[in-house]
Amino acid sequence: MISTFHIQIIAILLRIGFFLFGLYQDKYLPVKYTDIDYLVFSDAARFVYEGQSPYLRETYRYTPLLSWLLVPNSWGEYWYSFGKILFMISDLVTGLFIVKLLPRNISKNKMLVLSSIWLLNPMVITISTRGSSESVLTVMIMASIYFLLRRDSIFLSAVWLGLAIHFKLYPIIYLPSILLYLSNKGKPLVNIPLVKLVNMKSITYLFFTVVTVAALNGLFYIHYGYEFLYHSYLYHFIRLDHRHNFSVYNVCLYYKSALAENVSNIESFAFIPQFLISTIAIPLVFAKKDLISGFFLQTLAFVTFNKVMTSQYFIWYLIFLPYFLSRTNLASKKHARKGIFILLLWIVSQGSWLYFAFQLEFLGKNTFDSGLLYSSIFFFLSNCWIISQFVDSICT
Repeated sequence: MISTFHIQIIAILLRIGFFLFGLYQDKYLPVKYTDIDYLVFSDAARFVYEGQSPYLRETYRYTPLLSWLLVPNSWGEYWYSFGKILFMISDLVTGLFIVKLLPRNISKNKMLVLSSIWLLNPMVITISTRGSSESVLTVMIMASIYFLLRRDSIFLSAVWLGLAIHFKLYPIIYLPSILLYLSNKGKPLVNIPLVKLVNMKSITYLFFTVVTVAALNGLFYIHYGYEFLYHSYLYHFIRLDHRHNFSVYNVCLYYKSALAENVSNIESFAFIPQFLISTIAIPLVFAKKDLISGFFLQTLAFVTFNKVMTSQYFIWYLIFLPYFLSRTNLASKKHARKGIFILLLWIVSQGSWLYFAFQLEFLGKNTFDSGLLYSSIFFFLSNCWIISQFVDSICT
């Protein structure tokens, strides 16, 4: 009989296989396997190793913590893949947290299927083995949830969430949900509407989260000054990224990037619907009802309404998908057709964008005005409808 242990062994072997194939492809084939971001990470780590700023590497837009973690990449030829191995291990640990957070009353077969969604997912494996750092972030997020829900540790959960927020700002959207969740877990300080949501557990959680973020930001600000704040955080509020971008804002950002003067500030206003839906509306509905399913919906909405969306962003909500499928009625036989339709719609709408992107990037055809514009709208509307169906499947 297959067990979760066997799934984990297969997951390890698959990652080793992908990693070794990547080494072969990088050496012998014209199209490289390694993600360009890994080259950026490694260059930044080399600057740190030499006692300089990681931001000497152009396009390094991340926390210095990542470059510090990857310093071993600079120790010699055989150490260059250290970062990939770290990302692969983080990827596997994320999978272990996913398994541990699944409901304890589900069947063994369902447990195997749900755990395989992450552990045996070729997209997940490819992203980590190519050298993307997303798995470092996902392990922080899942550790935070694990210590909150399975170990009842306010301190450890808050510290891990603080690390995640420092590492990449978006996990701050989970904080309102957690604070609302904790409002039911202790005696209110004052029995007044709204104010009674505050108790010692929520205050303690907020305190340790803020302290963790402040401590890390203070440390790196002392080391690197304003360039740390700009490249790690501020840049992402104003970035114009029109390449490999699924976002419905893609074409607008593309045309704006060609203008000599800023005639529009779409990137400054794009966050408003994103903020209202992912940080306020969904937490209010789901924080006390089903915390992890709420995280899934929050993240899916956040990515859908983000002004920049790449394939790596899908990992952000995929970590919650196994748990969500254990709770939604879309995974039941009764609603199987609808679930399959949702999956196919997501694949087809994404595939339509990829088709026109291929036409643009590899064949040199200008598809911005027609194909990419309409396929971005199609993908956006598809995701909006999918979110509505997911919400309905949990609420009914």
